[in-house]
Amino acid sequence: MHVTVACTQMHCSWELEANIARAEALVNRAADAGAQIILLQELFETPYFCIEQENQHFDLARPIAGHPTLERFQKLARARELVLPVSFFERAGLAHYNAVSIIDADGAIVGHYRKSHIPDFPGYQEKFYFSPGDTGFLAFDTRYARIGVGICWDQWFPEAARAMVLRGAELLLYPTAIGSELYAPDLDSKDHWQMVMRGHAAANVVPVIASNRIGIERAKDAELSFYGSSFIADHTGAFLACADRDSECVLTASIDLDANREYRRSWGVFRDRRPDLYGALLSLDGQRTVATR
Repeated sequence: MHVTVACTQMHCSWELEANIARAEALVNRAADAGAQIILLQELFETPYFCIEQENQHFDLARPIAGHPTLERFQKLARARELVLPVSFFERAGLAHYNAVSIIDADGAIVGHYRKSHIPDFPGYQEKFYFSPGDTGFLAFDTRYARIGVGICWDQWFPEAARAMVLRGAELLLYPTAIGSELYAPDLDSKDHWQMVMRGHAAANVVPVIASNRIGIERAKDAELSFYGSSFIADHTGAFLACADRDSECVLTASIDLDANREYRRSWGVFRDRRPDLYGALLSLDGQRTVATR
């Protein structure tokens, strides 16, 4: 079975309705190009407010139930028969999460993921806003494919990608917000960022789709320049499509899920796994081991 996937990239401003309308237009462009599963970037409703620590930004969070942006994209998904993982700032009681809801092609929300790995760097001060996600790493059945979704910093952890594929994910999708580093102005992490996810594709023999934002965003005492470079990689990690650093765009690619499944099965990396030897992964310091019989 073939599926056409898409990723997008765009800039964001404090004109929130304009951001949502721009994202909706990109989804329609991707659908017009034949895409069935379309990925938008992380927290596209607003600028990346985690540049700074401001209590007022908590007012941007909304619960899932009755969320106006989710409802708007549910309507769009239903009208155009699309699968849309939608990133948003979630309020759940007194907790706040960086979350994605997976909207299926009939407009129903079929799954929900909360970001597990929360960064805390200059300019990426997410621990101030987000609790660590409690969903675990999941795979979601949709009309067109079983998909796994991680969010930005999650994409740097091979354990997360492997867990999603072990749960049956046929595609890995990563909405993202990454660019310049305030602590190291001369550092350009773009190639490293792409390479680590291409490694997930190659190691797990599944395609990876990543969507980043573009443009310069400013806070009171800092600014970040987001480097775009969104991409789609095949099951060996090779680029199927790659965006530039500055342009708003839509990328699409057709993927043969059946051929990928056959290749993954024949390659043997899941047959030859040794989970009985991976006990060190269960601890932060690598000292815990699994008892053998």
